[in-house]
Amino acid sequence: MKQAAFTIPHLRQRKGAGEPITMVTCYDYSFARIMDACDIDCILVGDSLGMVMQGQDSTLPVTVDDMIYHSKSVARGAPHPLLVVDMPFLSYQASVDHAVYNAGRLLKEGQAQAVKLEGGEEILPTIKKIVSIGIPVFGHIGLQPQSVHAMGGYKIQGKTKTEAKRLKDEALAIEDAGACCLVMEGMPAEVAQQISESLQIPTIGIGCGAHCDGQVLVIQDLLGMDSRFKPKFLRRYAELEGTIRDAVNQYAKDVRGHDFPSAEESFFLEKSEQIPSAKKKS
Repeated sequence: MKQAAFTIPHLRQRKGAGEPITMVTCYDYSFARIMDACDIDCILVGDSLGMVMQGQDSTLPVTVDDMIYHSKSVARGAPHPLLVVDMPFLSYQASVDHAVYNAGRLLKEGQAQAVKLEGGEEILPTIKKIVSIGIPVFGHIGLQPQSVHAMGGYKIQGKTKTEAKRLKDEALAIEDAGACCLVMEGMPAEVAQQISESLQIPTIGIGCGAHCDGQVLVIQDLLGMDSRFKPKFLRRYAELEGTIRDAVNQYAKDVRGHDFPSAEESFFLEKSEQIPSAKKKS
């Protein structure tokens, strides 16, 4: 039986029922097609594609056009999960009007169903305006990769009482501004739990402990496709880097050893169409 699409109203229903929300970050059609057949509620097309797919040092170089390209690819492969797309750096910070235009592009051209913005008090007018024209918004607080330089690196946020209060105040303000969900990244589990319990909208955590209303991981990370990336919050459900490397090396060995392709993996003419072999000259 074909699964029903997961929608924005389902988010609050899940929180009310105490049923955790499952989300993965995915960037391409191939993985999206597989995710569509899995028990996944939401897919995030993250600006982390700058690092995972492009090999950048941060998310900062990613453009709106990059996000649209990847979002369209994911949308083709995964029609059932809710598709959320990051608004990249400088696509919403310059002005509210600029943010609305870019959010609209992500829905119109990228086929997104919601957009995600990093930030706190400074982006509340932007959230309100985007929501007012019918575009669902996910907030994002805590560790904010677009602010990596201001934060002095990828550091856990909310470790003091003052910082924890600031995060809670930001979360409540983002909810009041009309966001339908809040992503929280890189904060102590106790702080994330207090925020989750204080909100009516659901929270989705990464590196925030077990008491959020849902969790998100990058698909390449949970599949173990980069052995160098070993943050504390990451649980690997497979170790595909080694598996892929072994498979490709075996392919190369078979090609060099004239073992691939075999006769069973080749096409041949019918006997009536056989071409005579060229005879060597004496």
